[in-house]
Amino acid sequence: QVHLVESGGGLVQPGGSLRLSCKASGFTFVTYGMNWYRQAPGKEREWVARVTSGTGAAFYADSVKGRFTISRDYAKDTVYMQMSSLKLEDTAVYYCNSNTHWGQGTQVTVSS
Repeated sequence: QVHLVESGGGLVQPGGSLRLSCKASGFTFVTYGMNWYRQAPGKEREWVARVTSGTGAAFYADSVKGRFTISRDYAKDTVYMQMSSLKLEDTAVYYCNSNTHWGQGTQVTVSS
């Protein structure tokens, strides 16, 4: 059974940083690309970043490019997202995704 478990969310001031983690289990982590999505209150879920399998190439939404960094640790079956220079508009529930599988989400709140 596939499980994706996010952690690392919290409350942070504008300009601050957080690192999200997503622990994967129940599938062959090395063969799948991994994504982060987010959903802000009253808005649709949007794609944020992707890290491919193999080379681990990273891709980002324009809204986070230069501020967020996605990475993966094959030894730990974990994908990370380092978020820096956080803005009020980054407030959302952040979800880990692989193929058709989703985690439960972790809340990130950026507020002064």
